[in-house]
Parts: sequence; C-alpha cells; structure tokens
Amino acid sequence: MPIRDYKDDLYLSLLRPLVGAYLAFYRVGNRHIQSFGLTPGQFDVIAELEGTEGLTCAKLSENTLTTKGTLTGVLDRLEHRGLIQRGHVGGDRRATRVQLTPKGVDLFQQVFPAHAEFLRPFFSQALSASEVQVAKRLLCRVRDSFEGSLNSSIEAFFDLEKTPNPKRVPSLRGRRKTGAFVDDSS
Repeated sequence: MPIRDYKDDLYLSLLRPLVGAYLAFYRVGNRHIQSFGLTPGQFDVIAELEGTEGLTCAKLSENTLTTKGTLTGVLDRLEHRGLIQRGHVGGDRRATRVQLTPKGVDLFQQVFPAHAEFLRPFFSQALSASEVQVAKRLLCRVRDSFEGSLNSSIEAFFDLEKTPNPKRVPSLRGRRKTGAFVDDSS
C-alpha cells in the first residue's frame, strides 16, 4: 500500500484543531474548577446529581465523563466531604443510589453558576448564537459517527464468527457519555 501524504487529507486535518480546542478548554476549565477545591470529576458528578433525587452509580458512570473505575474514588472523596450520600435502591441490593446532601446542593449553587459565567466569554467571543447551534450539531454527528462505527470495528477486528467466546467482545451499543456540558440534542 503506497504511503499517502496525510497532511493534505481533508478529514484528518480536523484532528489537530479538534484536539487542540479540547485541550485548551480542558486546561482553562479545570484550573477554574480546581480553584473551588474540586476536581473535574467531582464537579461533573455534582452537576449530574443536582436537580435529581439521586442516581445509581451505573447511571452516573454513563452520564459523566468519569470511568467506572475512577467513579468510586470520586464518590468516596465527595462522601468524605459531606457533599453526597449513598443509599440502597429498593428492590436491588446490588445497586447504590447517590444523591447530593444539602451541603452538596449549596456547593453546586455556588460553583456551577460561577463556572458557567467564567466559560461563557470564551465561547461567545469565538462563536455567534447560530454558530453554536451548527457546532453542536456537527460535533454530535462526529461523535455519533465514531460511536456507531465502534461496534463494527470491534466485530471486524475480532471476526465474531471465528471468536471462540463472542460474549467476551465488549458491546458499546447504546452507550453515550454526555457530561455536564454536552447537549445531545441534534
């Protein structure tokens, strides 16, 4: 197969600006979140729990940008600070429901509006209101393209017909990480 000049590839030329924008947002946003004494994972969990009567750990993992392996530590630290409480889910002893304490609600009401106001100028100086709608739609399409093709790529890679135990191939269908700042509406 001949080597192509990937620097001139129209689609791959999106990689650096996309990742660069994410990294710049991540650095600036995280620094601001940390000024409140929170980690980005803690902030994300608090933002997801606010306005709910609690969520299961599985739902929190699905809705936040925190992996299941990291979520337990995040919840432990939030619980130690008195910001969340864990309880059982009626009818399912394996599931744990997590909810904000009054102290957690107070912290959210202080931190979230301040962080949103901090971020707003970065977006408003770069994009008009109509460009925001277009950007959201396009970014969701790119995300969906990668998520939709992920199962096909896994199946092709492992060639499920030849795999001795197809149950061991992870299925990612229907999983979507949303996080506190991502609007999935198209």
